[in-house]
Amino acid sequence: MGAYLLLFPYARVLTLVPVFIFLQTIELPAVFFLGFWFLTNLLSGIGSLAAHTGAGGVAWWAHIGGFLVGLLWALPLRRREARRSQRSYYADDDYSRW
Repeated sequence: MGAYLLLFPYARVLTLVPVFIFLQTIELPAVFFLGFWFLTNLLSGIGSLAAHTGAGGVAWWAHIGGFLVGLLWALPLRRREARRSQRSYYADDDYSRW
């Protein structure tokens, strides 16, 4: 999810929203949706630290870690994509830089 946020920041996510007994779909910006998702996982992970259970909220921290690792792993992909698009611009054009 972190990689999706970094690679497609202007995408829109179709979201199912329950309104009383009715279901409605709306499109939300990916930044808002993923930010809300990350925040709820972070708050649940912090809340699980206070709970005295055997698992200790491992799943919440795994989601947070996966989000952050995806964000970090997408950094080289984003840079490569920018370089590739710049190269293809000159390769497809009749204009020669020299």
